[in-house]
Amino acid sequence: MNTIHWTETNTSRSARWHSESAAPPPVRVIGADDRMNAATAHRLACEGTALLWRGDFPGARQLLRAMGRRVDRKPPRPGENPADTFHRYRRARGHRARVLGRLLVLLEDDYRLDLRRAPEVRRACAEAYGPPSGPMAVSLTELLGVIGAHQWRAKGVEVPALGARVHPHYGVFSPVRGEYVDLVAHTPLPAPPPGRRTAFDLGTGTGVLAAVLARRGIDRVVATDSSPRALACARDNVRRLGLTGRVDVVGPGLFPEGRADLVVCNPPWLPARPTSTLEQGVYDPGGGMLRDVLDGLAGRLAPGGEGWLILSDLAERLGLRTRAELLARIEAAGLRVVGRTDIRPRHPRARDTADPLHAARAGEVTSLWRLAGGGRFRMLTP
Repeated sequence: MNTIHWTETNTSRSARWHSESAAPPPVRVIGADDRMNAATAHRLACEGTALLWRGDFPGARQLLRAMGRRVDRKPPRPGENPADTFHRYRRARGHRARVLGRLLVLLEDDYRLDLRRAPEVRRACAEAYGPPSGPMAVSLTELLGVIGAHQWRAKGVEVPALGARVHPHYGVFSPVRGEYVDLVAHTPLPAPPPGRRTAFDLGTGTGVLAAVLARRGIDRVVATDSSPRALACARDNVRRLGLTGRVDVVGPGLFPEGRADLVVCNPPWLPARPTSTLEQGVYDPGGGMLRDVLDGLAGRLAPGGEGWLILSDLAERLGLRTRAELLARIEAAGLRVVGRTDIRPRHPRARDTADPLHAARAGEVTSLWRLAGGGRFRMLTP
């Protein structure tokens, strides 16, 4: 078990270490409180020393913001090409996360945060981590993420295509970017076969696409995911939306048993290493999920069925993947393209001119590729 050790009032203490980003436990941990200034905290954190906060909670948040401003004084320089800029940006974000992640807090054996003016965090921590099992040290940045996720889970995210809210759980990608949902909500369904129609939603996350398909009249939707958190989240949302009899959530895994008239997947679109469970909805090193979906799709489609692949072209615009590579992979999987629908981004980052990746984000297009089995694909205009 990963453990951190520190000395407090001349007494050696220890606690279980937890990191959602799989960061190793810090070797050196010292106490810190409101007397520590941001310059000292930033220097120590850059040197690898973790700071266990023992002051009041607002003071910890203030120190974290001040440390962040110091890290941000040295933004990454633009690269020689979009891919180089992307990798520099990811390295800079990783450095920032490591430095700020060295400001720690201690959760007591019931997840209570024993700091002056601390918020109530026990329910939020139980939702994220499960039942408590002794004192646990986490980074303040992670705890703030847990608190924010609890608030999102309680409030939910309005999904116009459903006319309802979806409630994301901690560590599950939230449908705040509605482009991919709108594509699934408005693309014409394949011609209905005789009898009941079945659809698979691969990598369901919150279950939002499975719910959209059920609301569109698909008789049975089977939703899968490899993440236990996502499976619990999808089941919760299916229950909230009153779709328990129409949507089955199964897993962990990618493809369920059998064949379907429609298979839908919105895989991670950037081939890079995720640094947290939440980032797994965006980053996938080597495009592993995309490859597995395409390779298994033809054998899971019912006669006349279609696969809907929802994919951003941001990786292509950044030089991390080419359109030719995508089309070649589709062909190698024994699939053909029978149509494509595109949508432009509406999220705020597409308008953020200060973003080092602004040019690529502003031009980003998300596409729903309609795939069918058999034969060679026909080229579509990019």
